[in-house]
Amino acid sequence: MSKHKHRDRSWAPAPAPLPADAQVIDNHTHVASVVPFSRAMSHEAVEKGQDPVPVYSVDELLDQAAAVGVSGVIDSGCELPHLMTAVDMAREHDNVHAALAIHPNESVRHGHRAVPGPDGLPVRYQPWHDTSFEDALAEVERLARAYPRQVVAIGETGMDLFRTGEGAKEIQREAFRAHIALAKELGLPMQIHDRDAHREVIETLLADGAPERTVFHSYSGDAEMAEICREQGWYLSFSGTVSYKGNDGIRESLRIVGLDHAMVETDAPYLTPMPYRGRTNAPYLIPYTLQAMADALDLPLEEVARGTRATTREVYGV
Repeated sequence: MSKHKHRDRSWAPAPAPLPADAQVIDNHTHVASVVPFSRAMSHEAVEKGQDPVPVYSVDELLDQAAAVGVSGVIDSGCELPHLMTAVDMAREHDNVHAALAIHPNESVRHGHRAVPGPDGLPVRYQPWHDTSFEDALAEVERLARAYPRQVVAIGETGMDLFRTGEGAKEIQREAFRAHIALAKELGLPMQIHDRDAHREVIETLLADGAPERTVFHSYSGDAEMAEICREQGWYLSFSGTVSYKGNDGIRESLRIVGLDHAMVETDAPYLTPMPYRGRTNAPYLIPYTLQAMADALDLPLEEVARGTRATTREVYGV
């Protein structure tokens, strides 16, 4: 037996299906645009220290989701080589749409503009980072204009000071502002990535004027921030983190904005809801997150599902 203890990375069991009249949409996932996504670790592979092996195709993941009442997804392509991947997935599946952007942590790498972050680790570059940020964002715009039926949002964009830190703050803010302007020009909703940057993100939105439909993806703020979001009419999208023990502020934020400004997501393959935190996330696990939201709101699961579905339709038109 291995002397190292490994987390269980096998696929979590499917939840009970949602009622037929309470189907939902995962409004932010990375089913196709994170590589490798559809992989899990068997116990045997973990013990042998082997790499994950492919388990489910995109089609199978979508079928699993549909079987429990998750009738569609919005796939976020937020790195230059994954933009077309998300669009192609949407072209091939009627129940899939795409959101496109250059992720905040990517925006500082394009054109090799980044500086080492607070963890002191070197910034890792990929061949596509030779492309300037301006050219990368131009590709986002080109695809959004070329595929208006498939691309329903600009995102995820925003600011992330967790790794890039203060040295790259203004580079990220500049990139965020460019995405804000693009979303408004195209008349599309915008999905925000906000990590350790609540104040900076809100300041930028208020200074530039937020798009009419602004969504905080995988909302991580507190009640005070939720009050600002409510005043501004911004939307909050809740991932599995709403089910985590220490996140009372996230649950209180849900209560503050209410169902007419709340949506549900996975951010798969990340942020798996309890009780399966640590395993690979996928759209079929959405009902566990919905149950945590229902518990926080003291409402029936079906009512929360219907509420998030109505909000998703209002924001994205899907």
